[in-house]
Amino acid sequence: MGVPYVPVLGLVGSDLLRNREDMKVLPDPFEPSRKTVVARSYRPDVCLLHALRADEEGNLDLGRATDDVLLAEASAKVIVTVEERVERIDQPRDGGFIPGIHVDHVVLAPFGAHPAGAPGRYPADARAIGHYVHAARSETSFQDYLDATTFRRVTHEEYVEHFVPPDWRRAGGAATAKRHAVED
Repeated sequence: MGVPYVPVLGLVGSDLLRNREDMKVLPDPFEPSRKTVVARSYRPDVCLLHALRADEEGNLDLGRATDDVLLAEASAKVIVTVEERVERIDQPRDGGFIPGIHVDHVVLAPFGAHPAGAPGRYPADARAIGHYVHAARSETSFQDYLDATTFRRVTHEEYVEHFVPPDWRRAGGAATAKRHAVED
């Protein structure tokens, strides 16, 4: 959007502002007797997202209503992994549409959201997330986790083969997600 700051509702009087140099309490320009919080705008260099589908124009179906569209609009570059490519997206399934004008690159990556879930495709992998949480308790164990899950994997396909549950891979994600649905 190119604005230097944005108003943020509901933070006046909270202790959050004591630790945030990027937020200030100022008079509301339309009602000066009322105070409002404003936050400095940021323009990320790159935004990485995962979507359910992308069409030939780069339009995205995120599968759910989300703030990802704001991230895409704010970022200088947007790279998106998707579960599948389709010819055309006319109507997103459950909200969450990003027009292709905001997307720079689309990469086909089935199970690209793993260990998080992809709405209607597969749930969050509670076991894999548990491993992540356990590993994050120390720098050494987290480095070992990253080596095993990321740095030693040459391709996305290798990651999927090693870490995505076999029944999810056989079902293509969708059937399993319906059987094992968890709330996002």
